[in-house]
Amino acid sequence: MYPRLLELGPVSIYTYGILLAAAYLAGLWFAAVRARARGLDGNRVTDLGIYIIISALVGAKLLLVVVEFDHFRRDPAEIWTVLRSGGVFYGGLLLAVGVAFWHIRRHRLPIWTTCDAFAPGIALGQAVGRLGCLLAGCCYGRPTELPWGVTFTNPLAAANVGTPLDVSLHPAQLYESGAALAILGLLLLMERRGRSFPGRTFWTYLLLYPCARFGIEYFRGDPRGMVLDVLSTSQFVSLLLVPVSIVMLLRLRRSWNPEPTRGQARARAA
Repeated sequence: MYPRLLELGPVSIYTYGILLAAAYLAGLWFAAVRARARGLDGNRVTDLGIYIIISALVGAKLLLVVVEFDHFRRDPAEIWTVLRSGGVFYGGLLLAVGVAFWHIRRHRLPIWTTCDAFAPGIALGQAVGRLGCLLAGCCYGRPTELPWGVTFTNPLAAANVGTPLDVSLHPAQLYESGAALAILGLLLLMERRGRSFPGRTFWTYLLLYPCARFGIEYFRGDPRGMVLDVLSTSQFVSLLLVPVSIVMLLRLRRSWNPEPTRGQARARAA
């Protein structure tokens, strides 16, 4: 575990920040490549990617404040720790999706084709970003005696995010990174098979990720806020997203009409 990558005099460069930047850049690059392959405006797509990155950062930190509101209310000075934390992924995802829809409609981009271009990039970014969580010690797991448990020893991680030291923990960060890679592979494989329609890749991502996240939450040991003292905040959001995704997939599949063949187009023109 290497929370601090480099020290350049009074300036510290943290591993999490480097990998978070790499995650966003990798996701944006992949989305831009896919968007150009679909004939979308490259400049509009790049602008959209920048808006998504900014809104994801803001949304993640806002939801962190909501989830940990009691903690910040008891100790207002702790609010400054939000600046160096990654935040809650779902907060970033939900705000980014909302901002993306606004940007897409404003510039009259094809909404579901654009969303499909970005969805695998989100999964790629997650896979990279969770490695940063592992190196920083955040988003840590529950204690375990399994042979693949990880033990953190760096006092800086304990000071920054409260990581338990010298205790074998579930590598929850790697669980999510692996799940994101699996989802990425499934999305790309699915696009090559079956009956494809605009929005299929995007809503399939929003179906698969909440299912994976719901299960991974049981292995998490860090404080994440609870809903009704039964579900974590992320599990609650997952339960909301799954039925919405299923309904949207069914709706888009039923309403999609493939482009007419040349013969059909001539017949209609005549």
